[in-house]
Amino acid sequence: MASLGQMSDYEVRLVRIFKTVVECGGFTAAETALGISRSAISQHMNDLEGRLGFSLCQRGRGGFSLTEEGKEIYQAGLTLLTALEAFKSDVNALHHTIKGELNIGITDNLVTLPAMHVTHALAELTAPNHEVTVNIHMEPSDAVIRSVMDGHLHVGVVPAVNLPSSLETHLLYEEPSFLYCAAGHPLFNATDDAFTFEQIAAYPAITPRYPLPSDARKAHDALNLQASASDREGAAFLILTGRFIGFLPEHVAAQWVNAHKMRAIQPGTQRYQIPFVLITRHDRRPNRVVDAFLGFVKGAK
Repeated sequence: MASLGQMSDYEVRLVRIFKTVVECGGFTAAETALGISRSAISQHMNDLEGRLGFSLCQRGRGGFSLTEEGKEIYQAGLTLLTALEAFKSDVNALHHTIKGELNIGITDNLVTLPAMHVTHALAELTAPNHEVTVNIHMEPSDAVIRSVMDGHLHVGVVPAVNLPSSLETHLLYEEPSFLYCAAGHPLFNATDDAFTFEQIAAYPAITPRYPLPSDARKAHDALNLQASASDREGAAFLILTGRFIGFLPEHVAAQWVNAHKMRAIQPGTQRYQIPFVLITRHDRRPNRVVDAFLGFVKGAK
């Protein structure tokens, strides 16, 4: 007698039919439960017995009864069908539960942006039905880019400036920046039409030591650059001295503007926008956590 080989979908169906027949107590009673004729049930049972190499039941005038092998096959069938249901449940659960780790690098001073796409996406990713650990690294944009390229970070958020072609980008924000002065500066209480831009540009200003698009660089080059800052927070420190003018993102300056400690100078003309992008490697390996995060970012926009 040959051993049973790999089970097909048809053989699993035969086991289900056998289970129903046993639990209904015979072929006749199983007709309604299965929705097929008694002769079809009989044929299916013959097929199952032929494949297994056992007689599973006695049927006839004496009624329906299981053989000893039939009793064992019934129990084994219950184990099989329970395992299949558990497998199906586990697979379905995976579609709703995300497990793993996300390593994300973000350049400084983005948390106050009104459009909080990254924040909303992280909230979705860390919902109670998921099991995701998020590790955020706050670093300069060049460090974030290097870490994404060498695989230490899954994703990064950086300005779209001088990005390598090996990176895939997803636009997140257009960040507006304006020229600011602070309380104590000669321009603070002046109206915008009281000075020409040439007069404004003569005051000491701040040059950034971080990457900027060409139009932003041109805006800075027109100023009297006498100090520098490695990041936007450093620029804010210098502007708040009342000695310097400088460009800041609108959302970064908002807290001091609202407190009447800082104001924008000629905002109609002294402005530029920086696009911020989410970066990943073009050749990154499939990662369900990263794919889910990218999907949540898209949904948040």
